[in-house]
Amino acid sequence: MAMDAGEIERLIKTAFPDAEVSIQDLAGDGDHYAATVVSEAFRGKTRVAQHQMVYAALQGNMGGVLHALALKTSAPA
Repeated sequence: MAMDAGEIERLIKTAFPDAEVSIQDLAGDGDHYAATVVSEAFRGKTRVAQHQMVYAALQGNMGGVLHALALKTSAPA
């Protein structure tokens, strides 16, 4: 079963209420997405730590109902 882009955004926004989130369905199949997430929570964190934070926000769906997610994360400018 595929995961809806709105659900991905909801999970991320729940974990990072201040986040600006943009989700793009890369293949039109609900399995391959790209996400851009900008949040103050990422300030001072390594890129790996930022991505781990987003994966944690997805509550174990990564690798299951969500097959692939290309992430671009940053703190606000």
